[in-house]
Amino acid sequence: MARILVIEDEDNIAIALEFLLTREGHEHSRIASGAGAIDAIREMRPEVVLLDIMLPDVSGYQILQDLRADGDLAGTHVLVMTARGAEVERRKGLALGADGFIAKPFELSELRAEISRLLAA
Repeated sequence: MARILVIEDEDNIAIALEFLLTREGHEHSRIASGAGAIDAIREMRPEVVLLDIMLPDVSGYQILQDLRADGDLAGTHVLVMTARGAEVERRKGLALGADGFIAKPFELSELRAEISRLLAA
């Protein structure tokens, strides 16, 4: 069982993610905007953050940059999720320090495989 933080503003996607994470036996929390994301990560200390890029208040890219600039959070794995699945978005996320990238809509099996890969790393 791992601690996973979901940062996702769309309720329908968050509900699907929470269903999967519960079924897989993971402890999880969700925040629905970018504001306060770094504080939530510091408090929860998740092994994996599922990070949407298009968020209200603060973009996922900014959260990723702030996370990677914080030495105390360096070991946190980040899986970027975005509906903008273009290769340029993927490269940007990985360049900023994401550990993985998944385009929405995604298959739950694909997400499950990515989470497993990150937890094994």
